[in-house]
Order: sequence, then C-alpha cells, then structure tokens
Amino acid sequence: MASTAHQNLVRAVHRHRHLSRQGLLERAFTFAFRGLVYAQIWEDPEVDMKALAITPDCHVVTIASGGCNVLSYLTADPARITAVDLNTAHIALNRLKLAAARALPDHDAFHRFFAKADCRENVVAYRTFVAPVLDDATRRYWEGRDFIGRRRIGGFARGIYRHGLLGRFIGAAHLLARLHGVNPRRMLDATSREEQRAIFETELAPVFDSAFTRWLTSQPASLFGLGIPPAQYEALAGDDRMDSVLKARLEKLACGFDLKDNYFAVQAFGRGYAGGEGPLPPYLQAANHEAVVERAGRVDIRHVNFTDFLASQEAGSADRYILLDAQDWMDDAQLNALWAQITRTARPGARVLFRTAGEPSILPGRVVDAVLSRWEYRAEESLDCTARDRSAIYGGVHLYVLKDAR
Repeated sequence: MASTAHQNLVRAVHRHRHLSRQGLLERAFTFAFRGLVYAQIWEDPEVDMKALAITPDCHVVTIASGGCNVLSYLTADPARITAVDLNTAHIALNRLKLAAARALPDHDAFHRFFAKADCRENVVAYRTFVAPVLDDATRRYWEGRDFIGRRRIGGFARGIYRHGLLGRFIGAAHLLARLHGVNPRRMLDATSREEQRAIFETELAPVFDSAFTRWLTSQPASLFGLGIPPAQYEALAGDDRMDSVLKARLEKLACGFDLKDNYFAVQAFGRGYAGGEGPLPPYLQAANHEAVVERAGRVDIRHVNFTDFLASQEAGSADRYILLDAQDWMDDAQLNALWAQITRTARPGARVLFRTAGEPSILPGRVVDAVLSRWEYRAEESLDCTARDRSAIYGGVHLYVLKDAR
C-alpha cells in the first residue's frame, strides 16, 4: 500500500523529464514528502466549517494531512468523515489522534499529548492507553525509528511541532531571522494589534530586504518545507518576486489577526501552542472534547488517492469535499478526472472547498465546461473566506456549490 501511495504521489508531482532541472526538483520534492510533513495542518478549520455548512446528515470527504481539521470537523456533527492521504506518516498521525481521543482518560491527558506535545508523560500514556488499541500498521509506525534511530513516538516528548518537514522549515526560518539579528518569538510579546504591526515592520520585514533572503527564496527547493512542489511554487510567485510574496503572507499572519486568537501565528513564531495554554484548534479545546471523543468513530482514514477513493464510491454518496491545496499540484487531466468523480458522487447541495497558492480559482479554462458548469462559484463567500483564513499562507480560498439539477 505504501508503494502504491508513493506512485500516486509521483503521478501527482512529476511532470518533467528525469534529468531536467524541473524534473530533478520534482523528484527531490517527492523524496522529501515521504516522511512526516505536517504535524499541524495549515488550513483554518473555522473558516472551513462556516463555508461548508456541515449538517448532521453530511458525508464529508477530505484530505487528511496532519489530522487537526479532520477531528475539528467532528465539532460540526457530520454523519461521517472519510479522510484520505498519500502520505504514510499522515495516515499514522490521524489514526493516532483518533485512538488517543477515545483511549486517553480525560481532556487533560489529550491536551498534554497534542497541545503541549513535549512531555515524557506522553510516551507513558501512549504505552498504557493508546498503543493497545492501535492497528498493527500504525503501532509499527510510531514504535519504529526515525532517520537518526529514535522511536517516532518520542516526538511527543520532544515537541512534535518542531518535527516533520514543516516543523524543520519553521526552525530554519527562525535561524535565518536570527542570522539577521531578529528573534521571531518577539511577535508573541505583542499585547495589541498595533504592537504586532510595529514589531513586524521594524524587526521581521527588513529580513526580506537582504540579498541573501531574496536569493534563498528564489530557489524552489527552499519552500519544500511548506509542502510546496515546484509547480505550486510557480503559482505562488505569479508575476512577483517570491520574497515579496512571502513577506506579504507573513505580514497577514503577523498583523492580520489578534495573536490571542490565532494559533497558526503562535505556531509560526513560537514553534508550539504557547506552552499549551494559548489559542488552540477546535479539537483541542476543552469545550469540544466530549464531542470529539463521542464522534471519533465516525472517521474513516484511507491511504488512497482522493480521485481513486471517489471512483470506488456510489453516485450521490457525498456532501462536502475539502481538497486543501492539492489541485495546485495537478495537470489538466488529473483535474478533470477529479472533478468528474466529485460531480458523479455529489448529492444535491454538495459543496467543495479548496485553497490555491495564487489568488484566483484555477478551475476555469482547465476543467471541461460540461462538468464545471454544474457548479456555482461563490465569489463573495470565497473572498470572505480568504480574508478570514488565519493561516495566511494561501492566496485564495474557494467555494463551489452544486447547482440545482432542475
């Protein structure tokens, strides 16, 4: 299964000859993407849930990624969630979170495991409560060893959010800032939006003006840690220099929202959840714990391509689709295959939500009109979602709703 999933990832990313510059970058990305990429997913679940208008009869189909949003969607009380992913580590992380929700004795233990995520007690809790209820493949993953010989479950004693491709990317970004005499943690000292902007403009923004930063960010491989393959790098940059684009996105993250309410910013600038007591994704909030535990059995985790999963389902069997930014990776044939299956499996009133590195929707002119014309693009709602997405990393959040068939 892991080999099949890797081949699916190869098909999604590889577009150029093996020895061409782009081909080498694409193959380097797929190699990097084979391990844990996202210990925390970087799409705002509160934006998602408002746009998707999930109801108790909904079957939600989503890309799993780090699992935060999968569990957070449970707070909206859907009938069931199918979460798919090509990444073996993400599958193991999602299954660990679901098992931990049901097996750990209380919210304090769950919070310590996934919010603090840096306590030796977590390894003891894993052995005592979680490991006995895990499937064999997931248990083998977490009790297996990483590339330097440490058991992977030990990441929850060392700060799991510092691990994975994204965690190391954020660490490298902190190192780059410190080489310029700046400590990104200073952002967390701000007590108002005005102070946030002052710190950003006087301390962080000048880092992007250095020649080294401009050169570094002009290299597509420098953004592999964000999970951005070469094709998406081009979409993200558009007609601007990459340093300017990244500076604008960081400005929104640093200044666009009150840090007391933005756990994405706390992760970026503090490399964790502010000691575990600051802003949190919905699934880690105490008020939602009972609902997450009670509904965890509604989630089905599948190690499969999104399109292939839909192709195996009956017509009219799903209501909500969350594609994250996966379409930025796809060529026209892959996009059309995906949307053909979404349209075939969509029930009346179905909604599709996705994100793009650039600002506009990528579907017009690429997905055939016979399919796309069946969907209504909610332009105003999409702009509102983009403005409210606290992760700030994407250029656009896009909502499509299936038109009335009459």
